[in-house]
Amino acid sequence: MPENQRGGRGDRPRSNDQRSGGNRSGGNRAGDKRGGERRGEQRSSGKGRGSSGGNGGGGGRRGDWRGRAERDRTPTPRSVEQERYDGPPIPEQVTGKELDRSVRAQLASLPEKLGERVARHLVAAGLLLEDDPATAYQHTLAARARAGRLAVVREAVGEAAYASGEFAEALTELRAARRMNGAKDYLAMMADCERALGRPDRALELLRGVDRDGLPAELKAELTIVEAGARRDRGELDAALRTLEQAPLMTQTRATWVARLRYAYADILLAADRRQDALTWFHRTEAVDAEEATDAADRAAELERSLEG
Repeated sequence: MPENQRGGRGDRPRSNDQRSGGNRSGGNRAGDKRGGERRGEQRSSGKGRGSSGGNGGGGGRRGDWRGRAERDRTPTPRSVEQERYDGPPIPEQVTGKELDRSVRAQLASLPEKLGERVARHLVAAGLLLEDDPATAYQHTLAARARAGRLAVVREAVGEAAYASGEFAEALTELRAARRMNGAKDYLAMMADCERALGRPDRALELLRGVDRDGLPAELKAELTIVEAGARRDRGELDAALRTLEQAPLMTQTRATWVARLRYAYADILLAADRRQDALTWFHRTEAVDAEEATDAADRAAELERSLEG
């Protein structure tokens, strides 16, 4: 599961209203134009329907048939369902082979051409997830329209919906993926969706029964961050701080999850009006945040100015 590495003051992605559906082409309408010219020529030469005098002349019927054929070829507007099925354009260089081998193995149950199309949509979604999550989401919807019974596809839809701020949809999709494969990877994201929907109690209930033994350190950190956030949502700042203090805040590793833990701790310290302690932890976050997964440096500078003032 990709890390929830959103910078700024929140621990979940901001909502992005820029929907990007598939680009529908109006088609080549030159044929319509030519058909119109032919019909005009027939009428002016006296060979069209008007010249038959209602006697069923063959020339008039042939000209009328050709006109209808041209109109029949005119593309009709695509419905929302059709646009969702088609999805956004896929870059030509994307082949689908870029997917991890384990993901490709799940797609192997599909017919070859179908599996290739789904794979290409998933790759395109992954490439866009950080910079254009709305379009990434549309790619995953196109994949779901073709292969909605595969857990890896539902997981992709859930993650893209989450990144786009579509939290209710994300929760539905991640629940579906978890029912299919029983994975715990999505639990932090699911609980954070509950928070985003204004239901911190449900978030805590979801996390309460999670056996964290044997989970990767990154996932443990994310679960802790979301749990602390839910406590904060309930106004329980002391409980939120205690939750984070039980995590390895002072570990020597410089992994991104450490920066995220420290950032969450500093942010709640600031909310509790412990500004000097918050400044210390923003600086400690900055020290391990080589990938700049947070805006700790900016927060520290801002807080220093306020303390000096």
